[in-house]
Amino acid sequence: MKKPTSFPNKTQSQPGDEYKMHPEPEIIRKNYLGSNKLKGKTALITGGDSGIGRSVAVHFAREGANVSIAYLSETKDAEETKKMVESEGAECIILKGDLKSEAFCKNMIAETVDKFGSLNILVNNAAMQFPKKKIEEIESEQVHTTFETNIYPLFYAVTHALKYMKKGDCVINTTSVTAYRGSLHLLDYSSTKGAIVSFTRSASNMLAEKGIRVNGVAPGPIWTPLIPATFSGKDLTEFGQDTPMKRAGQPSEVAPAYVFLASDDATYITGQIIHINGGEIVGG
Repeated sequence: MKKPTSFPNKTQSQPGDEYKMHPEPEIIRKNYLGSNKLKGKTALITGGDSGIGRSVAVHFAREGANVSIAYLSETKDAEETKKMVESEGAECIILKGDLKSEAFCKNMIAETVDKFGSLNILVNNAAMQFPKKKIEEIESEQVHTTFETNIYPLFYAVTHALKYMKKGDCVINTTSVTAYRGSLHLLDYSSTKGAIVSFTRSASNMLAEKGIRVNGVAPGPIWTPLIPATFSGKDLTEFGQDTPMKRAGQPSEVAPAYVFLASDDATYITGQIIHINGGEIVGG
């Protein structure tokens, strides 16, 4: 994987505008061969319109799963992801709504089941971040928005998904390297990601008796639309270069971990986090 050599500034790209990013994120490797690891499965992915969520959707489709995508507002990107999924021979529906609403979370689960007749894989991936370098700059409204977007929906989605999920199904949550090492400019975001780690561990114990696995993926710096939309200047141009591998990762380097956790290859794994961060050693 080549290191990105040029980056857009904040005004050139907004969340989800992957078609404006330079270089464009790699969604799936050209040589990635699907092997029906998820054939006959139904997956619901929040934040599946772009970035890691889009990559997961396409990988799942190449592995034989039908996909439902929940997204906030980027309809053009969601429709593009839908086309990419369908080009893999899978079916896809896109569901627009705000995950902060429990009613929407309940509805996205119901619509997925209505369309495909089942729900086997729930990927809680959607998140937002607002960089601030001083704690006194973080207003209470921002804290509420970050927590209500990044962690509350996991409770809503899993609760309503359990009405349809059965033994052998699974939940995969997207956390972050910031949950383990903290962040100088993402205090509230990293706090929610830490909460997701704890949610994953606790929920895995609660659902083990049902035969439903709960795991997570903790990406490091990954080149997605969220990055140029929330960073600028040196923070953007040097994004990912402080990792041992000296570069940002691509969505295509993260999504296969979700495939693994969703497949029968991971039937004895629950309550665990896979770290994809360019070589940074984390513990806990």
